[in-house]
Amino acid sequence: MSPLPSRFIYLCLHFLVLYFQLQESQQSSADFRFYIENHTRNPDDLSRKQVRIYQLYSRTTGKHVQILGKKINANGDDGGKYALLVVETETFGSHIRIKGKESEHYICMNEKGKIVGRPDGRKQECVFVEEFLENNYTALVSAKYKGWYLGFNRKGRPKKGSRTTQRQQEVHFMKRHPKGRVDPLEEFRFTTVTKRTRRARRLKPKRN
Repeated sequence: MSPLPSRFIYLCLHFLVLYFQLQESQQSSADFRFYIENHTRNPDDLSRKQVRIYQLYSRTTGKHVQILGKKINANGDDGGKYALLVVETETFGSHIRIKGKESEHYICMNEKGKIVGRPDGRKQECVFVEEFLENNYTALVSAKYKGWYLGFNRKGRPKKGSRTTQRQQEVHFMKRHPKGRVDPLEEFRFTTVTKRTRRARRLKPKRN
């Protein structure tokens, strides 16, 4: 019996498999394009955001930023319900919106540089850009009003954005996990160095 028919059948089956694979890839790519178009059409879509919950420790007051509603200050206690902040970070950048978990108001800056709380945070006035400083602190500059920072004085009252600069301690913040919650990766990131640990390091024998 000639091997030609068996080879012909094999080639036909092979081309059929390739055809179905090509159809499937085209369908999946079309579905993916459809998904991307639908999920990026609205810049406020949740699929483009990372939502985190943490506290903002103020370098000036030694306490935390809290959103009471329309009023905002930096006198919140560690673990206080008004100091828990829901931070929405856009996936493609460091632009964030900060909302109070309890009050559901956003931190916003108006045209006068005044810090206010608003229930709707979709406006550009409620968007801030994170700036990471060399001293492990973070500064938050307005995305709409360039050079105007979120800041609080020693009494915890908001400063006008027009009176702030990045070098001022009033605009320096540190992210902190809510009281009682520790990120397993953060738990081992820093080691406290004391006189006892320094002495132990000196006495530790060197390996050959």
